[in-house]
Amino acid sequence: MAEPSQSRLWLMRAAYVGLCTLIILFHLLPLETTPRRWVAPDLLLALSFVWVTRRPDLVPILSIAFVMLLADLLLQRPPGAWAALTVGACEWLRRRGPALREMPFAAEWGNVAVATVGVILGYRLLLGLTMTGQAALSLSMIQMMMTLAAYPFVALVSQFVFGIRKFAPGEVNALGHRT
Repeated sequence: MAEPSQSRLWLMRAAYVGLCTLIILFHLLPLETTPRRWVAPDLLLALSFVWVTRRPDLVPILSIAFVMLLADLLLQRPPGAWAALTVGACEWLRRRGPALREMPFAAEWGNVAVATVGVILGYRLLLGLTMTGQAALSLSMIQMMMTLAAYPFVALVSQFVFGIRKFAPGEVNALGHRT
């Protein structure tokens, strides 16, 4: 009886890594040849936050670290900076997960907004301290707002396509632990 839940657990963990890899692939495709004045949302960040907030057992910390480090390397960002900040924010959200279960979606979104602002401003501060070139502040703020605006859509797709929903109070996760 435990086999289907264990296989579903590993299937969903693989689905997370696969979705993130697909998002990175679309970032690498040369779809436009001219620079844009706006920035697309960071779907990797939004997807990680949705899955960590709703089903933390499906997203181990090593998966997040691997995917974000891979994104750093392939998207030519300073290696490990964005990954470390994202891992820290995901762990903060994971710790807050049980308290968010009884709260409405707006509270979840608010906590994700705090984490997103922390990651983006922390990244800019880190790049500033190391005197690394970075995009204009307005582009970072647009990306932050676009990521926050995309979060509800990522949550809806995750819930209806992949079945990623919040644990009900007292529900048992795939590992048999009470949540």
